[in-house]
Amino acid sequence: MTWDEFFSYIRDILNFELFKMSESSVTVVSILVFLLLLTIFIGIGIFARRALQRRILKRLKVDSGTSYTLARITQYAIITIGVLVSFNFVGINLSSLTVIFGLLSVGIGFGLQNVTSNFISGLIILFERPISVGDRVMVNQIEGDITEINIRSTMVQTVNNISIVVPNSEFVSKDVINYSHGDPTYRLDISVGVSYGSDLDNVLKALREVADNNSNVMQNPEPEVFLNEFGDSSWNMQLRVWIPDVKQYPKVRNELNQAIVRTFRKYGVEIPFPQRDLHVRSSVKLPIDGGEQK
Repeated sequence: MTWDEFFSYIRDILNFELFKMSESSVTVVSILVFLLLLTIFIGIGIFARRALQRRILKRLKVDSGTSYTLARITQYAIITIGVLVSFNFVGINLSSLTVIFGLLSVGIGFGLQNVTSNFISGLIILFERPISVGDRVMVNQIEGDITEINIRSTMVQTVNNISIVVPNSEFVSKDVINYSHGDPTYRLDISVGVSYGSDLDNVLKALREVADNNSNVMQNPEPEVFLNEFGDSSWNMQLRVWIPDVKQYPKVRNELNQAIVRTFRKYGVEIPFPQRDLHVRSSVKLPIDGGEQK
């Protein structure tokens, strides 16, 4: 086989007509060009998202949630334009795709309801922003931080550093607790019981001192101490404080609990054990000296 025959053979393969769509012939080379253009636009979309999020919006000091949303929308817009340009470049009129879209709609109606629901929910999340990247949320009894919002699912990193993929529809159709939405501050309540013999003024002073000595506790709003109720064996006290970052509440709670134990010992305040009185009554006659009465 000569080189001319080889190149002629390759040309015939590339120009081989696979099928016709309306008046347009779809060949092997048109499919390759379509895939190449689509790959280029996807690459441009990814590059634009990273540049916009890491450089431009970061310099403008836009918050992380808004930055992520704008970058994602930009990426999807570029990819959508790329799809339209790729179809037109290979000579396929978009009006000829209506039949295919009609068949796809039937498939969506029968088997792709979940995919469609998650897709629409992803768009709602990006535009309405009930959650943002970096938010601390509670969904399906799972607490964690939002690390990534995709068009179909959202990545949640739990407090145990486990990544969980949550369908977007879970954030739209179900109740979701967003601790960080609008305001990252958090009210932390610490409950503790003290014995009835304690000096109440010393108890109030000790709990207030615990709050004042912790650098993570906000002074506005001021910490508060309450005597909530008179329990069975203790006064049930509550220390209420505010912290600036909800993500730090397990750490701050541990610090406050340890400080309460040390400060109570310093002021001689006792944390009582639960007390229970047990009364035993029996109407059954018991054997005496190992034998039965006769």
